[in-house]
Amino acid sequence: MAKTATINVRVDEQVKAKAEKILGKIGISTSDTVNALLHQIVLQKGIPFPLRIPNADTRKAMEEADAGLVEVFSGTAEELHRHILNERTKPVR
Repeated sequence: MAKTATINVRVDEQVKAKAEKILGKIGISTSDTVNALLHQIVLQKGIPFPLRIPNADTRKAMEEADAGLVEVFSGTAEELHRHILNERTKPVR
């Protein structure tokens, strides 16, 4: 299918930059991402993910992430799994 239509969208500059950085790591362009989203909307006959008002816990987690208060784990999946298991087995003080 030929790509002949153009979409112009105004977005927050910082959000665009952050998204493009992530997409670059994945190896996909913003344009390809929008195309994939539009294809999914057509296939699923709607938005391909739930759109809801976040609950209090989710809002708090989002605020913490935005503030940089979230710990980032940089190990392997197996190391993360062990880390989670070790955290659960520590005595509560």
